[in-house]
Parts: sequence; structure tokens; C-alpha cells
Amino acid sequence: MQRRTKIAVLGAVLLLATGATGSAVAYGTDSHPPREAAALTGTAKLYRVAGDDITFTFDAHLAAKDHGNPLKATGTFRWSHYAANGEGGWAKAKVDCLVTGGKVAVVSGVITDTDLEGVEGHRVGISVHDTGGIDRLGYSWAASEDMGPKDLPKCISSAPFEKVRKGTGDFKVVPWHPDF
Repeated sequence: MQRRTKIAVLGAVLLLATGATGSAVAYGTDSHPPREAAALTGTAKLYRVAGDDITFTFDAHLAAKDHGNPLKATGTFRWSHYAANGEGGWAKAKVDCLVTGGKVAVVSGVITDTDLEGVEGHRVGISVHDTGGIDRLGYSWAASEDMGPKDLPKCISSAPFEKVRKGTGDFKVVPWHPDF
């Protein structure tokens, strides 16, 4: 096959793959069900020299039909932090936004259940970098004494600055492909 023919075939394949709107058709075909538009799943423990037990678990999803609106994300996320002496607490949040780009995700939600006093009803945001090795994580309360103030906007968090404990990171990020 000559070079021009190969380029023409590749161009035709790309044209078919992008469809009329110019966005990738990654959400399914007649023979395959649509994949979700974005997701953040998995559990990992953060690394702490002092031995604190800090665990984050995510089950956040953006359905294929909602691929244009990250505010329609659903699911929950949960975290706990216990010091070596057993003191600490846990919280669970209902997802209200999920944005992913490549292997990075930002999810936010409102705390619905917790044993921590005064934080139920607060919005929190968490970021994850799925490195395929030692994943990273960040959280909105990193630069604040408050855990997610009530006026924190949706899908806001800090950079994923924390490292997860080796062997515990199984975060999975499904990248979002908005129609831009």
C-alpha cells in the first residue's frame, strides 16, 4: 500500500471514529454497550511515617448519557483517619461532581454520614492521580482547619500531593471526553 493510500485510510478511520460532531465516539456502538463517561473507583491507604491508618475509598461514576454534565455524577466516597493510639474518625460523602482528565480525577460531595462532630452537610473535594503504581491523592481541607466548608464549590480540591502506601493503591480513573 502506498503512503498516500495509508494516510487516506487512516484519515477515513479517524473521520468515522469522531462522527459528525468531531468528538470521539467512545460511548458505545450497536454491538457494545456505552462505557460510562467518567469514573473514579478503588481504595488505598495513605503513607504516614507515624503509622496512622488513613484510608480513602471511591465509587464515583458519570453515566454515558450524562457525559456533558459532570454535575450529574453519582456515587459515594469514604475516608477514615485513625492515629496509632486509635483516635480519629470517618466520613462518607454523596458525590455531586466528578471531572477526570487522563489519569487525574477531582470529585466532590456532601458529607452524609460521619462520627466527626460538626462536618455533616459540608462539601469536600478530593483529587486522585492514578499513576498505575504509587497513586497520589489530595483533599480540599489540606490548607484549612475546617473539613470542607459549606460554601466550597463543586469539583474543587487541591493537587494530589499525598502518596498512597505501596501495595494499597488501586485507584482507577476513567477519563472524561467532553464535547468541546
